[in-house]
Amino acid sequence: MKLEDKMLNALNEQINKEIFSAYLYYSMAAYFDSINLEGFANWMKVQAKEELTHAHKLYDYIYDKDGVVELGSIEKPKKGWGSPLEAFNDAYEHELSVTQSIDKLVDLAIELNDHATQSFLQWFVNEQIEEEANTKKIVDTLKMIGENKTALFIFNSQLGSRQ
Repeated sequence: MKLEDKMLNALNEQINKEIFSAYLYYSMAAYFDSINLEGFANWMKVQAKEELTHAHKLYDYIYDKDGVVELGSIEKPKKGWGSPLEAFNDAYEHELSVTQSIDKLVDLAIELNDHATQSFLQWFVNEQIEEEANTKKIVDTLKMIGENKTALFIFNSQLGSRQ
């Protein structure tokens, strides 16, 4: 069954949001690289690639359902933060907003009685649980670290191991 226009438009908007997420995380990576926290930058670069994977999933699904992808312009992301904690707070808040967006897509699929899209979106629902938990854990760790440069250095090394 072909996607209803309302659902197709909403999925196209979500592709834009996922690409913006990647763009935002690349901007955060650039911030971390600029202050010599390469581990933090690595974490953000891996996250950015993951967001692009989400966009690809949506892209492929639209074509699987005989729709057409329409890409919109990508908003310019913020480019500077006052601290690693501020950057990760922003990342966490961003993930919360993505969760809201996914939830609205699920609500729309339910409203339209679109069982296939409901099923497809469950992957994103579950993924957002992980995304929120991961960023929240880093925020909490950075709060615990506070101004301790040694602990920040160690944490930077740990984040650098993400693949």
